[in-house]
Amino acid sequence: MFKRIKKRDGKVVKFDAEKITHAITAAGEATGDFGEKVAKRLTLKTLSLAKDTITDKVPSVEEIQDIVEEVLLSSSYKETAKSYILYREQHSQLRAFATKANIDMVEQYLDKIDWKVNENSNMSFSLQGLNNYISSEIISEYWLNQIYPKYLNDLHKSGDIHVHDLGFLSVYCVGWDLGDLLREGFKGVSGKVESKPPKHFKTALGQMVNFFYTLQGESAGAQAFSSFDTYLAPFVRYDKLTYKQVRQAMQEFVFNINVPTRVGFQTPFTNITMDLEPPKMMEKENIIIGGELQKEKYGDFQKEMDMVNRAFAEVMIEGDAKGRVFSFPIPTYNITPDFDWG
Repeated sequence: MFKRIKKRDGKVVKFDAEKITHAITAAGEATGDFGEKVAKRLTLKTLSLAKDTITDKVPSVEEIQDIVEEVLLSSSYKETAKSYILYREQHSQLRAFATKANIDMVEQYLDKIDWKVNENSNMSFSLQGLNNYISSEIISEYWLNQIYPKYLNDLHKSGDIHVHDLGFLSVYCVGWDLGDLLREGFKGVSGKVESKPPKHFKTALGQMVNFFYTLQGESAGAQAFSSFDTYLAPFVRYDKLTYKQVRQAMQEFVFNINVPTRVGFQTPFTNITMDLEPPKMMEKENIIIGGELQKEKYGDFQKEMDMVNRAFAEVMIEGDAKGRVFSFPIPTYNITPDFDWG
């Protein structure tokens, strides 16, 4: 029997029949036709046929897979044969795409030939933009060839429909519980720096920035916190802050949240929801400071909520050093039926 086999990249490695069995078993289990016991029998047929038909002492991976196809097609397991052939074709396309990506995609990005280079206004033409462009193209092919059905792949590539954000193998937008961050602090990732629950206004804002930066890397769309003003208002009173100090802290928060730290040299896509007034479901809740429940209720901090909202609005209107509008965070305001439009 064969002692070595030639891989697709030309490397010669030790021949391992177990890999054939594993591939056949995976195909059989995928269709429900058979399991490992039958796969081992089909492996023996494959090896016997390979010995009779392959004259080279070192067969290639493709030659062995061709014989697996032949064995499956000649068996009673037609669905498995079809599944195996389709699997090979899909992976062949992905390999061809990855090989092509080594040169073509770099040139397409540098020369700005592909419209997708400028698709995202939040991403700058940069080294990180290039890295994101290449990885996104490969992940897009994975979505279209391995996850979505072929008809959807065809519709997308023909331009009949557009599937957005294919470059991220993850969820889209995510809303998080700001109360949980204030109770637990910024932590939870093994081996990474952990922070205790914030005791001060600026610390809470800083942990929010770090939270947004970190979690943005795990999803394609926006990261959001609700009741931003409600949860933060008590910190203003506990820190005995003046309006000037609140505004300064808010300005630091907004500038920090707009630093391009996300993959592809992007600014993290962030959203905060303002209540303007303590919502009914929270007004009798005990406030959280330093991870601990305090005696006061959120309904007792309207004055401080007004300070937070005014400071945020003024900072956003003022813009950056050149007067340009801040892209993030995108504010959402809860307008209830009893809102005072006057």
